Amino acid sequence: MLSGQIADGFRDRELAGRLSERIRETVPGPLRIMEVCGTHTMAIFRHGIRSLLPDEVELISGPGCPVCVTSGGDIDQIIDLASTPGVILATFGDLVRVPGSNGKNLAEARAEGAQVEIVYSPADALKIAESTDRPVIFPAIGFETTIPVIAATVLEARQKKLGNLMLLVSHKVVPPALDALLGDPELAIDGLLCPGHVSAIIGEQAYQPITEQFHIPCVIAGFEPIDILSAVYRIVSQAREGRAEVENTYNRVVTKNGNARARAMIDLVFAPCDADWRGLGTIPGSGLALREEFKEHDARKYFDLKPVSVPEPRGCRCGEILTGKVRPPQCPLFNTRCTPTSPVGPCMVSSEGTCAAYSKYGSV
Repeated sequence: MLSGQIADGFRDRELAGRLSERIRETVPGPLRIMEVCGTHTMAIFRHGIRSLLPDEVELISGPGCPVCVTSGGDIDQIIDLASTPGVILATFGDLVRVPGSNGKNLAEARAEGAQVEIVYSPADALKIAESTDRPVIFPAIGFETTIPVIAATVLEARQKKLGNLMLLVSHKVVPPALDALLGDPELAIDGLLCPGHVSAIIGEQAYQPITEQFHIPCVIAGFEPIDILSAVYRIVSQAREGRAEVENTYNRVVTKNGNARARAMIDLVFAPCDADWRGLGTIPGSGLALREEFKEHDARKYFDLKPVSVPEPRGCRCGEILTGKVRPPQCPLFNTRCTPTSPVGPCMVSSEGTCAAYSKYGSV
């Protein structure tokens, strides 16, 4: 977290105005820039970034919300497990109101008697497991940012011989998803606003293959207005000069090689696997599964869970919204049958969801 004085510098109105003008002077023509981080999506809306950009620059939201990209089948399994007699489900709050394929969510399961505990970290789930002999299931959903902490929790559970702590793993890693997005002929993207938190783990070098293969600029950004505008200016400048490079405007946090210790922790506990993404389908090597030596903590093995495929709710366009093909107002359910208080799809539920951002802030 930035201190107040430093944060003010990254929110300086005069500097933001100068950057906005530089972007207007530099943009060579229409450009579509995708931010692939839900925190960026919210920051762009909260600070009115779109209003500072010329009409030629279009910001579109991508699959940057880990809850939103979790497949419907995985959501169903989480809700089913919560309803299993004798089980305690310990989960982050974002998941509680995400509906399954039958419309039921964890909040309703809890009202029917399921023991669903809201936790703020996987360490909280570990504490619950220490206090009971019952199976404690933690839905492990997230990108590279949160995976090291979950890996550390698994190692601590093993050290304490807490075999009743289990993970339902739905982890995703970002680079393969970017490959899938950019390889989609229906989606024209001219630049990527790369995620700050994820990049702190994987480093600048993770995007080099993307710039080489797809020849588009990749610029890593922080979350303050000046961070985002600076990154947009770098993308616009590269487009004008015909360059496609990785640039880092968040070097106070992100380094070239990222956090090697965190990646080693991930590799120790998890192994790459194929993963099903809402809106993107199955992407090879884009997920993580617990390694065989940690199978006692694997809820899928313990409960013999098989992959489940479920259709999107009728009329819901979350999948297309997550891939930038449509905006939330183009969904027939947006702010009608699907609202923040009564969501149909996960994009309206999560604090990082694009539909939630549009609903809260409008189209600015």
